[in-house]
Amino acid sequence: MSAVIHLEQIRKSYFMGKQELQVLKGISLDINRNEYVALMGPSGSGKSTLMNILGCLDSPTSGKYILNGHDVSKMADNDLAEVRNKEIGFVFQQFNLLPRLTALENVALPLIYAGIPKKQRLDMANEVLKKVDLTERSHHKPNELSGGQCQRVAIARALVNNPSIILADEPTGNLDTKTSYEIMSIFQKIHDDGNTVVLVTHEDDISKYAKRIIRLRDGVLESDRKHEQVEPV
Repeated sequence: MSAVIHLEQIRKSYFMGKQELQVLKGISLDINRNEYVALMGPSGSGKSTLMNILGCLDSPTSGKYILNGHDVSKMADNDLAEVRNKEIGFVFQQFNLLPRLTALENVALPLIYAGIPKKQRLDMANEVLKKVDLTERSHHKPNELSGGQCQRVAIARALVNNPSIILADEPTGNLDTKTSYEIMSIFQKIHDDGNTVVLVTHEDDISKYAKRIIRLRDGVLESDRKHEQVEPV
């Protein structure tokens, strides 16, 4: 199996004056293509910092991060932004949709940065909206959609670039239980289609959808174990 994510002794410190606050204390792990991983840990464990590094939103203080063959640990911000747009599909708890754009336009947004012509952009966006069962709402704006539908739009937007990994940060945090399970069954389908999914969550019932659970505590890996998935509800 080929590792799409390879971390070697990743450390991250923040400085407050002269005081060093160590958040990540030497994290080494591999995530292979088409794995479905849940990243867990209590508040202050370093999981958000690790997610920001995995998503190329932040750089480690030291250590090596190879993402799909690229060493991103020492990249300049501009190069990081390019890798981020091409390699990573983000899904956030807050959806982060632009209110004035329709669902279709929101999904097509990353393709503008990729320089893809408008007609092709909209065709590709339509295609992924089909995958999340939202074609009939494609011309609605976010305020005309339910929370679950907004999250489907966000998932479609994450998929549209055909990224190496889907990185989902508490994707069900703002949803009721029934809608959460519907969203998790979409992630299951995405994984079944061959995508690599990394899910950050603090909820045990949501983590059970993953096949591997990595737990952080105090900036180190506490456990890393394979997991029998629950059947999506």
